[in-house]
Amino acid sequence: MAPAITLAAETELSAANTGFMLICSALVMLMTPALAFFYGGMVRVKSTLNMLMMSFISLGIVTVLWVLYGFSMAFGTDSGSLIGWNSDWVGLSNIGLTELWDGYTIPVFVFLVFQLMFAVLTPALISGALADRVKFTAWALFVALWATIVYFPVAHWVWGAGGWAFELGVIDFAGGTAVHINAGAAALGVILVIGKRVGFKKDPMRPHSLPLVMLGAGLLWFGWFGFNAGSWLGNDDGVGALMFVNTQVATGAAVLGWLAYEKIRHGAFTTLGAASGAVSGLVAITPAGGAVSPLGAIAIGVVAGVLCAMAVGLKYKFGYDDSLDVVGVHLVGGILGSLLVGLFATGKGQSEVEGLFYGGGLDQFWKQCAGVFGVFAYSLVVSAILALILHRTIGMRVPEDDEVAGIDQAEHAETAYDFSGAGGGAARTTAPAAAPATAAQAESKKVDA
Repeated sequence: MAPAITLAAETELSAANTGFMLICSALVMLMTPALAFFYGGMVRVKSTLNMLMMSFISLGIVTVLWVLYGFSMAFGTDSGSLIGWNSDWVGLSNIGLTELWDGYTIPVFVFLVFQLMFAVLTPALISGALADRVKFTAWALFVALWATIVYFPVAHWVWGAGGWAFELGVIDFAGGTAVHINAGAAALGVILVIGKRVGFKKDPMRPHSLPLVMLGAGLLWFGWFGFNAGSWLGNDDGVGALMFVNTQVATGAAVLGWLAYEKIRHGAFTTLGAASGAVSGLVAITPAGGAVSPLGAIAIGVVAGVLCAMAVGLKYKFGYDDSLDVVGVHLVGGILGSLLVGLFATGKGQSEVEGLFYGGGLDQFWKQCAGVFGVFAYSLVVSAILALILHRTIGMRVPEDDEVAGIDQAEHAETAYDFSGAGGGAARTTAPAAAPATAAQAESKKVDA
């Protein structure tokens, strides 16, 4: 996210930048239902609706919390480099319609709604690791608690003026630490508490709809341009355009990297691999794209595609059940992208910071390490504690019988696909029985005979 203190203060509202940021906000909002489709296609039929709902509920819960106190905690006046607060922002009732965000030409309302969409998406990312086995009420409560105790403070650390990572100089253009490492570490913490799915490593748990996965991945790729390019809060100096280009370049390179590894390792180019590779590239370029060149973006994309493809198999080796590879893609991809800033930063993008390969030494790399480790450790530990509290009180998991029979029916009283209705020819397995002949038809047959 573009730090407010790096730009000269402006006094006039820019209609162009305001419109651009509203469009970007809408694109980022699209990413949450896109994620729902992406995850929904990757699970078995009996869990499809639950997976969709785990993403959609974040749109409701986090939106309300952001209005009540989330924006104030994340971007209010700093307190101890750990949290922000501004009582005038509680409930958003004391913000002027044309009041500008600090140092920028966009209204505060535009900045806060853009940031709201980030806050909505981040807990939704966690849900992919917990597919098939979590009570919906427990998940909804976890989202509310996690957003309050983890996401809002971490957003302040990384993007809020006075936050410790911000002041240290950690580069995170659009959320490598605050979004992806944060969500990936949280996913790991929760799954270590709630345990594996019934049948993990024994039963086939293949995606039920790869077209749905590809649709979700395509919409994520589309929405990610708003996620990344919009994070400069305007494009008066071309940095937002650089981020847009690097987003496309790194993602394409990651698709190629993942598919190449998959072909060598497993002998086939799969659609699931293409979709996962795209997401790994999007994740990895998110923190780095404003600081690197397009050639650096290619390198980051290829590295992310290959290493994330390798990382998704670790769950079988170490025995943690990361259902839809949130740890392998978002945690690993976020770490890679954040650290590679320290190697590939050119000094010609969002700042004058240069990485190791451009003569800047390892100074920025160590700063990136501090940001990565700090966010990872905090999110992992606190998320595990929250999950443990819920698990020991109201219970995080559905009963085993409900998990085996299907969480959709147990938690939502619905199924994703209904082939039994009128006109549902797809459900017919035999030819329909012939209708009984009328008396006239029978008499006619006798005559013909």
